[in-house]
Amino acid sequence: MNRNPSQGALPSAQRLADKAFDALERFLHIEAVSGIVLLMFAAIALIWANSPAAASYEHLWHMPLSVGIGEHVVSRSLHFWINDALMTVFFLVVGMEIRREIHDGALASLEQAALPMAVALGGVAVPALLYLSVNGSEGLRQGWAVPTATDIAFAVGVLALLGKSIPGSVRVFLLALAIIDDIVAVLIIALFFSGGLDPSGFPIAGVGILLVLGFQRIGIGSAWAYVVPGALLWFGLLQTGAHPTLAGVILGLMTPVFSSPSLERPVETATGAIEDFVERVRQGAEDAQRLMQPVKRLRHAQRELLPPVVRVQMALHPWVAYGVMPLFALANAGVGLDGVDLANGGSLTVMLGVSLALVVGKPLGIMLSSWTLVRLGWCRLPEGMSWSWMWLIGCLAGIGFTMSIFIATLAFDGERLLSAAKLGVLLASGLAGAIGLVLGRILVVRARAASGR
Repeated sequence: MNRNPSQGALPSAQRLADKAFDALERFLHIEAVSGIVLLMFAAIALIWANSPAAASYEHLWHMPLSVGIGEHVVSRSLHFWINDALMTVFFLVVGMEIRREIHDGALASLEQAALPMAVALGGVAVPALLYLSVNGSEGLRQGWAVPTATDIAFAVGVLALLGKSIPGSVRVFLLALAIIDDIVAVLIIALFFSGGLDPSGFPIAGVGILLVLGFQRIGIGSAWAYVVPGALLWFGLLQTGAHPTLAGVILGLMTPVFSSPSLERPVETATGAIEDFVERVRQGAEDAQRLMQPVKRLRHAQRELLPPVVRVQMALHPWVAYGVMPLFALANAGVGLDGVDLANGGSLTVMLGVSLALVVGKPLGIMLSSWTLVRLGWCRLPEGMSWSWMWLIGCLAGIGFTMSIFIATLAFDGERLLSAAKLGVLLASGLAGAIGLVLGRILVVRARAASGR
């Protein structure tokens, strides 16, 4: 029997399927694609919320969904499960990105991190102050944090649309800036948008953290084993009154950057397991149990070839980019224009304040802070960077979208002001992205002309 048919002997349907899946995998790893998908779902939400079927949009997200065992049942709206549960996975990926950058990336040393850290703080402070200058009255000022965030997926996706002529230092700087923005956004959520803390939840969260540390200590490398400790941490934070999505950040920062200690390197284990398997097959072993022993060793080695922080992030990235974030956009970007009363001064100023802060405040804060630090000689621009590229980074940082909408849902309880804030985020993100594309295209053409290409 021919157990190893050649590629040509494979059924044509299987060959076509293999090619299709390979093409799909390459397509899904294009950074610009996830941003386009996110934009599509936001557009669908806007159209749906302003269509004759608008009532069904509101009804869907307020539909109760119950989860529990026996008598212990938690019943919350579908909107809650998306914003407070599924988004925890998004924050888990954010936490792991931060962990990687601190370990061996753009935040690994003070010299590397100094400029993007300072620039990020400028890009947070100026938009917040600009928003407060327009909305300083009671009931409106709590939206100051909405325009402080940057959407990594959108910003990096727009940059990817400009092609490979963008200097590598520009992409790294934008990524570092967006990650620091996320750190600041997480701190803002923890400090300003968590209610009065109930101490009864801390023991539950503590048990979750101790289980994670214990599992890591005894060398448990399977990500599935950490689902229960993670759920305990999430539930504990929910009980305290802190936003439960912070559980994702905590777990991400706790994810190891090194593979589990072992007597031999994973590559050596994998090589030995393959050789053992081949030898057993040559000896005519037909017992599945005997053949499974080297297969198990190979699976273990395969898991440990990459450190957990890389392996888990890579595994979750497609689910977050094409599942969690589009679903979040669908559930939150549907702003009914009929419900936004711009004749009301509060709604109008909130929308204008958010829009101006993102489109004008972000690039202004980034440019002022970076120019001041470089002028004083405390920092210097990365190699390949120029002030023109810094303006591009500032414009792209004005794409708030996911994180800004998320903070808006925490900042405003009333539907009227929340809709105005969301509309401001959507308008500003679209305008900032368009400005970034135009400016980036001009800079790319100039760069090509200067290099003679």
